[in-house]
Amino acid sequence: MKPLVDLAADACAGIDVVMTDIDDTLTSDGRLEAAAYAAMERLAAAGIRVVPVTGRPAGWCDMIARFWPVAAVVGENGAFYYRYDRALRRMLRVHALPDAEFADNRRRLHELAATILAAVPGAALAADQHFRIADLAIDYCEDVPPLAAADVDRILRLFRDAGAIAKVSSIHVNGWFGAYDKLQTSRRLLADAFGLSVEAQARRVLFVGDSPNDEPMFAAVPLSVGVANVLDHAARIAHLPAFVTPGRSGRGFVELADHVLSARR
Repeated sequence: MKPLVDLAADACAGIDVVMTDIDDTLTSDGRLEAAAYAAMERLAAAGIRVVPVTGRPAGWCDMIARFWPVAAVVGENGAFYYRYDRALRRMLRVHALPDAEFADNRRRLHELAATILAAVPGAALAADQHFRIADLAIDYCEDVPPLAAADVDRILRLFRDAGAIAKVSSIHVNGWFGAYDKLQTSRRLLADAFGLSVEAQARRVLFVGDSPNDEPMFAAVPLSVGVANVLDHAARIAHLPAFVTPGRSGRGFVELADHVLSARR
């Protein structure tokens, strides 16, 4: 990874969309602080669309799309994207799978949750599980004492042994059934909503994140940035981002916004 200062001004000048993870990328110690929120506002005011790409649940994403200074949000690791039309006061919800398939998958995940919680003492359902439509989130450090790395690996194995896709975020292990991820649904959004081809996305989209579930984005987006705490998870990430900020979490996001806006000026 190169330092953020090496992200060239001419590359920054071409950025139309900043896609960002939320937990420990926008947030710091579980809070969205004023400086990070203001950085999103400043990017939007400069004509740069901000799009959170997160493992957080549908219920949260509905609120984010309505109330944050964002153009859209990709949620539950790519299960859907939401866009809110402020003029029409209408939410567009585009799902990666048919609703009936999501419903069947939730039944299978409910059974799998019991298996995982019985096998891994100390793990718990994520507090936001009730607001999810597509995935199962197992808390390993958000509202429970942090589990050992071996326990996190065991949760991953149990998901994968059941035929599910599983990804580690900075707080949860998320698992789901279905061939989608953050990257696929982000590309669909960028094409549908903003008319960006895959070739154009390579020049005009920047992604910033911090954890293993961001790896599909790090691998595919040339202008990929990690906030400094990505180094905490480097052993679990085969494709690291191209650049890294000096600061951790929300402070790193602010540094990135400042760098991009300064280069554009």
